[in-house]
Amino acid sequence: MPDDNIRSATYTVPCEDYVHVVEFSPFDCGSPASLLAYGGNQYVVVGACRFKEEDTEIEGVEFKSLQVFMHGVRVDAIAWSPETRLDKLPQVIRFCTAAADRKLRLWTSDLQNRHECEMKVMEGHTSYINQLVFEPTEGKQIASISDDHTCRLWDLDGNETTSFTLRSPGVSVCWHPEDPFKLLVAEKKGTIRFYDLVTQHAILSLDSGQVPLMSADWCLTNTIKVGAVAGNDWVIWDITRSSYPLEKRPAHVDRARHFRWSRAQENLFATTGYPGKIASQLLVHHLGHPQPVMIGSATVGAGLSWHRTLPLCVIGGDRKLFFWMTEMLLGSKLLWERDFTLLSPSVF
Repeated sequence: MPDDNIRSATYTVPCEDYVHVVEFSPFDCGSPASLLAYGGNQYVVVGACRFKEEDTEIEGVEFKSLQVFMHGVRVDAIAWSPETRLDKLPQVIRFCTAAADRKLRLWTSDLQNRHECEMKVMEGHTSYINQLVFEPTEGKQIASISDDHTCRLWDLDGNETTSFTLRSPGVSVCWHPEDPFKLLVAEKKGTIRFYDLVTQHAILSLDSGQVPLMSADWCLTNTIKVGAVAGNDWVIWDITRSSYPLEKRPAHVDRARHFRWSRAQENLFATTGYPGKIASQLLVHHLGHPQPVMIGSATVGAGLSWHRTLPLCVIGGDRKLFFWMTEMLLGSKLLWERDFTLLSPSVF
């Protein structure tokens, strides 16, 4: 691995506390800035980000805090609602959190009073909640997944509407805007299932071939691509071809923790390793390249999220947010030739 691929963060933003989770909004909020939320031990901060890659008048990154939501307990996961809009009056900020007390909290604010907001608590999970996601077209449902061997669906009034019983702890849940009647559910024992939300039955399953599977993601820009980390490896499926992985490569010396597809480029994805004694490793991969295209590290990093339109990802850390911009020659003839040999023609 060339030394010039080992990079410090492109940008950093200071925070008041340790950051447990950070999420860019995947939705257009009607503002030139991107919304970002991060959670600490007691609160969630919602802010707006702009980068010099978007506006040359900005030096590096510009982060403006919009509202601080007092949470009262450690924040473990955050999901954005597509109903969040900054270009309407009143403005709407809506997101959901999962916390260490095994409860979900749905937050809604119009940003008019920075100290007031509406909050609803959803109870039912009996163990750690690993991930949650809003239905991406209208935002009227929330799916959550837990170590309690369930994936549950909730309405915005806080009622549990559906529950899927799993065969091992649930680690990831994904909802795709192009297929809102299907839900991807990933289990620690290495199985990923797609559930039909009309019939409430599993219609497709994928097998990672190794355990533990810790994180999975459904490619936003290509619905037939699914990726995950299991053991030390990253794993990619083309769901039209086989239930077994199309590609599998070693990623982290210690167990891998997160897998996230870029929202801007379908062959770009990132993985993180488990926090070590000093730092957490971030790897950015391209399916047309045999090695990671970038390596980064952050002091005791947590969380992983991609910008909605830029090849830029963020992880949290001790009193900081760390941003990495991936600079790649995506037009390289060699790179694209490798893309076509690694993946089925149907992907393109």
